Amino acid sequence: MPCWAASWVWRDEPTMTLRVEPRDAVRVVHWEDGDNRVNHASMQAWHELLDELEDIDEPFALVVTGAGKFFSNGLDLDRFAAVPDEAGPTVEALQRLFGRLLLFPAYTVAAINGHAFAAGAMLSCAFDARVMREDRGYWCLPEVDLGLPLSEAMAAVVTARLPAPAAQDAMLTGRRYGGPAALATGIVSAAVPEAEVLDVAVALAAEVATKDRRVIAEHKRLLFGAAAEVCGYAPGR
Repeated sequence: MPCWAASWVWRDEPTMTLRVEPRDAVRVVHWEDGDNRVNHASMQAWHELLDELEDIDEPFALVVTGAGKFFSNGLDLDRFAAVPDEAGPTVEALQRLFGRLLLFPAYTVAAINGHAFAAGAMLSCAFDARVMREDRGYWCLPEVDLGLPLSEAMAAVVTARLPAPAAQDAMLTGRRYGGPAALATGIVSAAVPEAEVLDVAVALAAEVATKDRRVIAEHKRLLFGAAAEVCGYAPGR
């Protein structure tokens, strides 16, 4: 599969780019849109990309990473203030994305290169493993400080993946976890120097990339099917 890039534009938003880089049996998706906010354009791009990836027949694993300081800085509240009618559909699309990633028919790893805040942190929970930068950047669910409670779908993706004590602490305190703290609490699988984040994530993915994707998909359904349904997603619909 060659390296390719796709861009989407919605109304007056800037172009949103997802770039796919093949590394042997691993597909690395580079989300390169500044602080990688969740808005209508980014959700449209993600769902269309997953449509393409799900059509791949051969064995592979998936790694997703951001660029610069951010993995994802969460919902695009400025965009929603400017175009309020986008807020509801965007959140619905985000929640469905949680479900699709929970049940994605291949092993997935989030390479958390920088800050993962709010919806960005939740999105990282939809992956099978998380690798985080150890020296800078925070993983945080700040909704308790913002007065914005999580929806049932948002809570479902967090509690589907994280150990119960970690989910409770993150949701109730709004604590900012650096890499070592996130590793100690079980939020991430590894915390490594910045230069190693992507390579370690790819190595984790490569260990599973050639395994039977049909079995992986079925086991994910058994593990996370209920959570995905809360998120508004079931395969085939």
